[in-house]
Amino acid sequence: MTRKFVLAEVTLAVLYAVYTSIAGPFSSGDSPAKPVVVPAPDPDNGGLKLTTGFGALTVADGLGTARHIAVDEAGTVFVKLNKLKDGKGIVELQDTNGDGKADKTVTFGNYAGTGMAIYNGYLYASSDTSVYRYKMTNGTVDPETKPEPIVVGLTLQRQHASKPLAFSPNGKLYVTFGAPSNACQEKDRQPGSKGQDPCPILEQYGGIWEFDANKLNQKQSDGTRYATGIRNAVAIDWNTANNTLYALQHGRDNLNNWGGKFTNEVSAELPSEEFLMVKKGADFGWPYCYNDHEQNKKVLAPEYGGDGTKIDRCAGKEKPIMAFPGHWAPNDVLFYTGNQFPAKYKNGAFICFHGSWNRAPMKQGGYFVAFVPFGKDGKPSGRYEVFAENFAGVDEQGKPGTDVNAGKLDLTSPGDAKHRPMGLAQGPDGSLYITDSVKGRVWRVMYTAKK
Repeated sequence: MTRKFVLAEVTLAVLYAVYTSIAGPFSSGDSPAKPVVVPAPDPDNGGLKLTTGFGALTVADGLGTARHIAVDEAGTVFVKLNKLKDGKGIVELQDTNGDGKADKTVTFGNYAGTGMAIYNGYLYASSDTSVYRYKMTNGTVDPETKPEPIVVGLTLQRQHASKPLAFSPNGKLYVTFGAPSNACQEKDRQPGSKGQDPCPILEQYGGIWEFDANKLNQKQSDGTRYATGIRNAVAIDWNTANNTLYALQHGRDNLNNWGGKFTNEVSAELPSEEFLMVKKGADFGWPYCYNDHEQNKKVLAPEYGGDGTKIDRCAGKEKPIMAFPGHWAPNDVLFYTGNQFPAKYKNGAFICFHGSWNRAPMKQGGYFVAFVPFGKDGKPSGRYEVFAENFAGVDEQGKPGTDVNAGKLDLTSPGDAKHRPMGLAQGPDGSLYITDSVKGRVWRVMYTAKK
């Protein structure tokens, strides 16, 4: 090969490298894909304290009672509201100039709720009694688009009524049916009231149901009870790395109603918030059992004759793959599949701990986003880490990147928190989006250090 041809090949290679660095790699269409540009974080990271190497910016603020969130491949952000704002329950955020900030806001949907997800070209959203979907066009939803009813006719309950969503790649929709009870007592939450045995609530609640994601007007009876014995799982996600459903359960409240060894201190730390690997037909034991991470076992609930150590019928119930202290309120989980973050985060789980009233009269706990590394067996490969904190506006005892004393805040009530982390979503560039349920702030967390 002559020197002329060598130089020509080098020149073409350089030109191609420059071009692709600007335009990005070719897509499957007729034109090159748009470049992925990660914007600069806010100087104060939107008020958050993050693991070293990460930064954050505030995408939007003041949206209202933000719950779960979804981000389209085009970068459009959708936020579900738990209370209507100006008569609408879904907020669509667009960044038209690429600075990472939402500069166009569209609202639609005349119902409140929690669930929000994108699947197969549709935006899915839930109220406490229904699941709907909206056809998307070029990454957005026209506010005049009429919702298609997917699951309807559900009975409104006073407790644990939200309907979080998850999808499997083969078109199955998974919906949480939280139990409208604390421990299935004859008189709910009353000291000394025995548990109903068997618990009739489990016929329609206290589990996760499976539906057809593409079929309209399904009722609960058209679905299948996929797993039971789950008091309430607001955090639910499908892990594509091992093709399995996962959820985090809110443990029951009011152990201190039973006195004796069930002191306020015990009731604040127990039962565990459970990270569950959810297989079809699994039974995780609610209301008869609760998980005690200090003893590393499931024990019989006092409503059914338990004394804090007795196992009894709980011996055969499914155990969590990881357990956290009580009443941290895990409200969303996301398995990270992006490439922006360092390799350790790939296929690991991020968890939003929202905080709960039931630690009272002890100090509050939670109010941070944790990261759990996962192994190839679909289970945690190490301890959890505090990834993002300072949502509540007071410093936790412990620093990001460690789980030592994490989540112990100088707060006595959730109402004292400035922000409460609620929902998680992954952007097309691998950024992590987080919602706040107090006033409705949305953060975008990015990796800013060199890999």
